[in-house]
This record gives sequence, C-alpha cells and structure tokens, in this order.
Amino acid sequence: MKLRIDHETRYEYSAPPDYTLQQLRLTPQPNEHQTVLAWSLEVPGKLFAQRDGYGNASHTWTLGKRLRQGAIRAGGLVQTHASARLDDPTELPSPLVYLRATELTPMHPSLHALGERVLAGGVDATRLLALAALVRERVTYRAGSTTVATDAVQALAQGSGVCQDQAHVFVACCRAAAVPARYVSGYLYTGATGEVASHAWAEAWLGDEGWFSVDVTHEAVAGPTHCRLAVGRDYLDAAPVRGVRRGGGREQLTVAVNLAPVATSVTSQPGGHPQQ
Repeated sequence: MKLRIDHETRYEYSAPPDYTLQQLRLTPQPNEHQTVLAWSLEVPGKLFAQRDGYGNASHTWTLGKRLRQGAIRAGGLVQTHASARLDDPTELPSPLVYLRATELTPMHPSLHALGERVLAGGVDATRLLALAALVRERVTYRAGSTTVATDAVQALAQGSGVCQDQAHVFVACCRAAAVPARYVSGYLYTGATGEVASHAWAEAWLGDEGWFSVDVTHEAVAGPTHCRLAVGRDYLDAAPVRGVRRGGGREQLTVAVNLAPVATSVTSQPGGHPQQ
C-alpha cells in the first residue's frame, strides 16, 4: 500500500519561551515493512540529525528565538508491505536489551502472571496473538482514560487505556516471560481518508525468525496498513516528539495527522528504493 502521510504538531504559548529543545523521531526508516519513497521534516529552527541507539532516525532542534507559536511538519510517501517479520541490522543492539524493565514497563507480579498464562509453554506467532487478545480483554480501549505517564501496571489495574497502554502491557508481559519485546510508534491507515491519530503497537523476538509485529489494539499482525516511525523499550524511547522548554507560560498543543492511499505508479522492493 502506498500512503501519503502529513503530520503537523503546532505549539502556541501564552508568553514567548526563553529556550526550547526537542528531539524528534518523525522519519520512517526503510526495512522489510516499508519503502520510504519521499520524506521531509520542517521545524522553526535548525535540525541536527543522528541515529539513536535503537536504529531510529532522530533529529534534535533548538529554538532560541522568543516566538509565541511554531509548528513541526513531517510527511511524505511510504510504500508499505505485508511483512510482519523484521531482521535488525547487525550494528543494532542485541534483542536482550529489550528484556530490561523500564519506568513505563516495570516488572510486577500481575504482569508476570498474565504473560505466563500464554507464554509459559514457549513463544511463537500464535501465542503472541493469543497474548494480544488477552491484553485487549484486560485493558479495554478507552480514549482519554490514561496519560503518557501511565505505566503498564497502572493500565492493567485500571482495566482501560489507549494503544500506548496496551502495547506497554503486552511488552511487559513478554519480558516477564523472558521474551524480548519492544514498543513501536507509527501510523495506522484505517481505511478512511482524513485525520487520524498516531498509533502504537509492539514487537516480540522469535529468535531465528526475527521480530514479529503485533497490533495489540486490533488483535492482529501489523501489516501494510501500518507505517513504522521508531522503536524502543517503551514510549519514552520512541515518542515522535519529546522536549523541554524554559518559560513560555501556558502551552496549547495541536496535533494533526492525515493519511491517504495513493495509486501505485512504481514497483518497490521492501527496504529498498523505488524502481521505475
């Protein structure tokens, strides 16, 4: 599937901030899941590009000007593929890195018990999808019921959350069963052209078979309707936009994401470049 993606994050402050520093993970990378045909990133300042420790394209920018408003714009064309499995480049960290507990995916008896119900006998694609179904049952999707600071234990105890929380619970359950798992941020095309929200899902390590992508919210394999932005141990490692500022008073944040399918005019190879 060929997708046109436009993502705008707009800021407005009640007073001009003295200083702003932000880290962006808004640039998708080519792999078995997708071919990036064109992409651009614009901010009201100078961008500094780097690749972080998880292999994500990361950009940092600072704003010293005292502006009351500004916008971050990212977008382009991505050709997605049906592959649910991914092999990391050899220079990226070992999957064992994704066994570590984090602030948002802590170790806890409740998560261990939930994971063991499905993964005690081993791990494969069927069991991972069964775990996704169990997490979805225990953490019902409810918009606005949590915040970005809600951890997996809190979401499970509350019994509700959003895609971020469902992914965190899934990841924490896998780790509790000694299965490396990681958080994925990105976009999901739902079939309706227009404004959508960013999405989150998870990946678990299947050894020689590589990483297996699971959309916990939809209890399905992540496929051609998904566009990956970044991966990490949890949301904090893969957040599309994170930052700090000094001054600025009250902040009003508006995010608009639009996805639309585009008629395919070129053939593409997974992870490669378009061929005429």
